[in-house]
Amino acid sequence: MTTINLRDFFYWYRVDEFIEVTDEVARELRAAKMEDVNHWRRMKRNKSNYSLDAGDGIEHSICEHEPSPEEWVALAHTYTRLCRALNALPPVQGRRVDAYYLMGMSHQEIALAEGVREDAVRKAIERGLDRMRKIF
Repeated sequence: MTTINLRDFFYWYRVDEFIEVTDEVARELRAAKMEDVNHWRRMKRNKSNYSLDAGDGIEHSICEHEPSPEEWVALAHTYTRLCRALNALPPVQGRRVDAYYLMGMSHQEIALAEGVREDAVRKAIERGLDRMRKIF
């Protein structure tokens, strides 16, 4: 017979409580405890400890549903209209709107690449968006 402390194996025990158990039960309890510790260690090592309160958007991806065929068609229709509105812009405005919104370039980067002032790029993008709103 082996004496074990229940507080070591069960988190809800707040004070030490010693009991005598058979050697086989003590061995199984220690094996289960080691398995829990190893599992926790693997989770930390692989950075797979997720919390829905972490604020990293994982709860949104979990709650997201698979769109229905009607939603896919509506999304494709909207995307087509958006592409047509972008293609209806003059080449300079279209290129700058595309670089800013789709490629993620800043106004300054676009201005440096095209050899113009930054406020010209900003105004061209604003005018392009206004024109796209009218077309869309």
